[in-house]
Amino acid sequence: MKKVIIVVSFSVLVVSLFSLVKLRSTHAEYADLTLNRYAEQAGMPPVIFPHWFHRIRFKCKVCHEDIFIMRQGSNDINMGKIIQGEYCGKCHNGRIAWAPLYCDRCHSGASTIVIPQARGFLK
Repeated sequence: MKKVIIVVSFSVLVVSLFSLVKLRSTHAEYADLTLNRYAEQAGMPPVIFPHWFHRIRFKCKVCHEDIFIMRQGSNDINMGKIIQGEYCGKCHNGRIAWAPLYCDRCHSGASTIVIPQARGFLK
């Protein structure tokens, strides 16, 4: 009986704590990058690049300086170049990592723009 009371009490505590968490729209944090040089001009939400996600898996030299220059504005990244295997496309090619087929995987930044279904916005 004590175990049941402890488990129920713990469950109530956990649920209570989660109710205090405020859900927010996706945004960049923890060294993530928001890329918006071309996105909104092309009718797409900005790209959120999860730098921390990549950094915990790879050493810096995997991407810097051969693929990306570490200076703001130095990388002219666009979808054409990614599809041709440059920048993100070096790995996101369908063999090393998932191919850029679903727009909302990258174009997840806060925006008033809604990705049309025809452009790959499939959930």
